[in-house]
Amino acid sequence: MTVNHRLNAFGYLYLARLFNDPSVADSGNAGQLDLVLALQWVRDNIARFGGDPDCVMLFGQSGGGAKIATLMAMPAAKGLFHRAATMSGQQVTVGGPFNATKRAKAFLDKLGIKDLAALRALPAAEMLAGLKAVDPIAGSGGVYVGPVLDQRSLTRHPFFPDAAPQSLSIPMMVGNTHDETKGFIGWDAKAFPQTWDEVIARLPGQFNARIDIAPETVVAFYRQTYPTYSPADVYFAASTAGRSWKAAIIQAEERARAGAPAYVYQVNWKSPIQGGIFGAPHTIDIGLVFGTLDAKGSIIGTGPESVAMSNTMSDAFIAFARTGDPNGASLPRWEPYTLDRRQTMVFDNVSRLEDDPRGAERAFFNRVPFTQFGT
Repeated sequence: MTVNHRLNAFGYLYLARLFNDPSVADSGNAGQLDLVLALQWVRDNIARFGGDPDCVMLFGQSGGGAKIATLMAMPAAKGLFHRAATMSGQQVTVGGPFNATKRAKAFLDKLGIKDLAALRALPAAEMLAGLKAVDPIAGSGGVYVGPVLDQRSLTRHPFFPDAAPQSLSIPMMVGNTHDETKGFIGWDAKAFPQTWDEVIARLPGQFNARIDIAPETVVAFYRQTYPTYSPADVYFAASTAGRSWKAAIIQAEERARAGAPAYVYQVNWKSPIQGGIFGAPHTIDIGLVFGTLDAKGSIIGTGPESVAMSNTMSDAFIAFARTGDPNGASLPRWEPYTLDRRQTMVFDNVSRLEDDPRGAERAFFNRVPFTQFGT
């Protein structure tokens, strides 16, 4: 099942430091608090529908995964769920109150709004125009809104300086896809970079303050490490490694350090669309887990390899939901992630447990700190 909750500015626009009004005290995490209410409803009512309130699994992709990671640090959510999976969506750190306030001010200034009454009077579509303001922290792009360290519903970061202790007893899966950023260009092969100069020019926009490193250095590393890679290959590999994959690694590392390792996966299975040129892009694991192979807009396909890969992934998720352990069915033994081996289940036509896949890339990006965009 999925639940309705406030999204975007409606769920995360932090107004508490701009307006001295109790009604907006929790505005930076309203969407999260909606999820807590939904989980409380499940606890109180799911047995009537044949469910087990003591065996609740949360899993989400992209922003959904980040919300679940955030719930793992929210005291109000403690005890309301018992398994967690983040799929290409991690939350190491949330927004600090002052950065979130700067973003809220930029949002209001874009709308020309000075008070709460005027903001509340705006139709939803007009209110969202505030997101077009330039983000004052990143200095580019639209205004980011997300969970906030407000010291009310959220009193610490989810995975900084460590994995939130309140959720260490919850079994966890952490996943990413091999070619995340190929899912951000609209399935348009014309958007693939053609030259090394183009890669150097475009990489900083992909890193977007997460990884502050010279793109020339990145390109030189990839060309030396993978001499057969084309400019497009380097661009997508580097931009993927510097975005959500880095955050996924941090989550897995902090769980391992705390003695509560996660089951980590990487999807290498390639989407068959356009001859497979998009590899394993962001979102591919959604259709594989849900088995929505022929849904409108699906990038999975309905061939025998698609069916087999979907069955393998969905079986693992079902096993994890039931027992907190994804092992069983057709997978080789899936071991939890440890710092000495970094065990990762690589999902492909022939799935395998691999130690430290893309280890050279992981070590390279460890040269510089990772800052989550919202922070």
